[in-house]
Amino acid sequence: MTKGGDEIMKRNTGLAALLIAFGALILLNKLGLHMGPFIGSVMGYLIPIGMVGLGYIGIQNGNKFGWLIAGIGGVILVGKLAGWIIILLAIGLIGYGVSMLTRRTV
Repeated sequence: MTKGGDEIMKRNTGLAALLIAFGALILLNKLGLHMGPFIGSVMGYLIPIGMVGLGYIGIQNGNKFGWLIAGIGGVILVGKLAGWIIILLAIGLIGYGVSMLTRRTV
């Protein structure tokens, strides 16, 4: 194998181990062996992030199906982050309103 092939193999090995670990956590959760509320909440975000990542890899490899996976993952992720997005929007509106009140007109 060439040196470039070894580097790809090392990168793929780490990704494979990560995918196996996440798959095992999901499977154990579905079988009733819960890892606690923290792991459940983290997995709720990791699955859509993983979908976006796998979709991106598919897009880079020229697979049209990657767009679908990335799109679905993105929509799920925006839904999960909607509460935080609203909080950031509210903070932005408050900051903009304060800046409008403190701005002096000439």
